[in-house]
Amino acid sequence: MKHRARKILATLCLLACSSANADTTVIAHRGASGYLPEHTLAAYAMAYAQGADFIEPDLVLTRDQVLVARHETMLDDTTDVAERFPERRASDGHFYAADLDYAELATLRTREYRPGRFPRAARLFPVPRFDEILTLVSGLNAVTGCSVGLYPELKSPSWHRERGLDQVRALRQALARQPFAAALRIQSFEPEPLQALASEPIDDAVLVQLVGTPEVAEGLAHIATYADGIGPSISHLARARAAGDDVVARAHALGLTVDAWTLRADALGPFDDFAAAANFVLDLGVDGIFTDHPDLLVQHLNDRKEKPPCKR
Repeated sequence: MKHRARKILATLCLLACSSANADTTVIAHRGASGYLPEHTLAAYAMAYAQGADFIEPDLVLTRDQVLVARHETMLDDTTDVAERFPERRASDGHFYAADLDYAELATLRTREYRPGRFPRAARLFPVPRFDEILTLVSGLNAVTGCSVGLYPELKSPSWHRERGLDQVRALRQALARQPFAAALRIQSFEPEPLQALASEPIDDAVLVQLVGTPEVAEGLAHIATYADGIGPSISHLARARAAGDDVVARAHALGLTVDAWTLRADALGPFDDFAAAANFVLDLGVDGIFTDHPDLLVQHLNDRKEKPPCKR
């Protein structure tokens, strides 16, 4: 019943905001990851200051079941783990968060892995716990009077379950220890954790099914039975539209919101500039956009008179 009530509320919001691109949600993809190493408290704080509506931490578990922010279960590319714990290299040649206790992982320093961004040699920032992210965003909301939300993704849930690690339970425990007062959206590429959360909801959390393949998008009616929205890639939506399939319209008809990923100023594909790329995504009719450069998207929406900013 709680999921049905959330679905009805989401549908009413879509009807109330039926004008194209009204107040499009800006989602800071891994923080302000175009400027600072992704999934660091510094990147999240910068995204907050740049005007993001939501900050997205990807969550994995350590061996002692502490939720930490990493985009992959592997630590190779984004930390100095090979230098600090060379003996923890797995048989496949990689280093995994699940093979370290949090006390060990806390000694690591993050590093940039995308060319042309923050200097790769810098070792300034530790890997944050989800608890610290909750404290940071809640604290900033308290002092600014804004209400920036969190949009955590549970990464590779089945991989974790095979190792006896339960992300859903860890997430519930973290939010029980430190309830989050602003909007909370929980996403995953795998339906099982979302279905578990739908059957026993966390307060008013919105559930979003990430969409990686066209086949998943074809099952929108099934997704609508347990989730409140979908998160497809921009390229997926573009290909579908070119083929005559308006995935956004079909999702909206089912009461599902659509948040598209990912808009990057330094990976524009066929577009000449960020504004052109942003306009293309907005014209698809999405409700929100994940971006590595929140400031650029906020400014673009301001220029279009779509997003009066919260003063920060």
